[in-house]
Amino acid sequence: MFRKWFGKKEAPEEVSPALPEVPEAEAPPEADSSSLPRDATTTDAARAAQDELSESSSEVSLDDGLATEAKKPRWSLFGKALAKTRQGLKSLFVFRRPLDEALLDEIEADLFSADFGPETVNTLLNGPDGVKAAWKAKEISEAEEVRTFLKRRLKEMLQRRDVWLARADHPPTVILVSGVNGTGKTTSVAKLAKKLRDSGASVILAACDTFRAAAVEQLTVWSQRLGVEIVTGKPQADPASVAFQGADVALAKNADYLIVDTAGRLHTQKNLMRELGKIRAVLAKKIPGSPHECLLVLDATTGQNALVQAKLFQEEIPLSGIVLAKLDGTAKGGIVVSINNRLEIPVKFVGLGEKIDDLEPFDVDRFVDAVFE
Repeated sequence: MFRKWFGKKEAPEEVSPALPEVPEAEAPPEADSSSLPRDATTTDAARAAQDELSESSSEVSLDDGLATEAKKPRWSLFGKALAKTRQGLKSLFVFRRPLDEALLDEIEADLFSADFGPETVNTLLNGPDGVKAAWKAKEISEAEEVRTFLKRRLKEMLQRRDVWLARADHPPTVILVSGVNGTGKTTSVAKLAKKLRDSGASVILAACDTFRAAAVEQLTVWSQRLGVEIVTGKPQADPASVAFQGADVALAKNADYLIVDTAGRLHTQKNLMRELGKIRAVLAKKIPGSPHECLLVLDATTGQNALVQAKLFQEEIPLSGIVLAKLDGTAKGGIVVSINNRLEIPVKFVGLGEKIDDLEPFDVDRFVDAVFE
């Protein structure tokens, strides 16, 4: 049974420096909270969103506050998603093979190939509580025992980070979502909105990707089909002003959550990266203490390159969590551990497929078990 990943009521401590001075924002006349008519979807992206929702309209039932498919455990998808990772760790799935230097070298190579990253691999193998120390102390002597040992150590590492989704003391809880173009950011926003809505929460979306019409249309279609209100602006409108209006609507309607979708941007585009800081500052002025979550959507298939993206986004906004999209069989799961250890940012959600229900709260035990079993 899932725990209530949204059940934390206190807002997290601010860990970033004081916000820069931002001129008092006003809601622009062009921003409104109306949705486009269902038949007004004119782009391929919008039609794709509508088709995807139609295909994924399976019945759901509430379980511990979460919506899960009635007939199929959602986490069975997690084991399938990590199949490639397990296949790459072949040195750990041999039986009764004595542990020696040759096998240790194979394990090290396999961990690297699974995207665990140099820091994590070094800690797991060479650290004071690592595999080699346990081997020399005669605590482990076979490959099978190494697998059990690594499972325990990885769970200890990952459980140091808080993977729960924050909830403000007073609604709305504001979730700012950012990411590089092509990571699945807008689709992840829709999936998160559905997850929250199915838990019984009221949700407002703010479509702040005003420079890409297809993104606004796509999110609008999602909102229509999910029954979630959306705030949009005219093309080329100031994204911060749309975020301000979204906060205004969320306050007026006493919504539980406001999810702010920002423009996809390359981490090398300094002007667009600074815009994230402006959006964050405007939200903080309108709703003190917000955004309560700053989530970065990363593409799991990019491997260690995702670390570079996360580090540069973190310089602009204080990231509180990662949404790891596209962890659906082609990605290598070690990147989860690399992000957690090197950047000290927890993975809070994982995308396990292309359908609207294929977003799951990250669960440490199930993740590690799926990698090694």
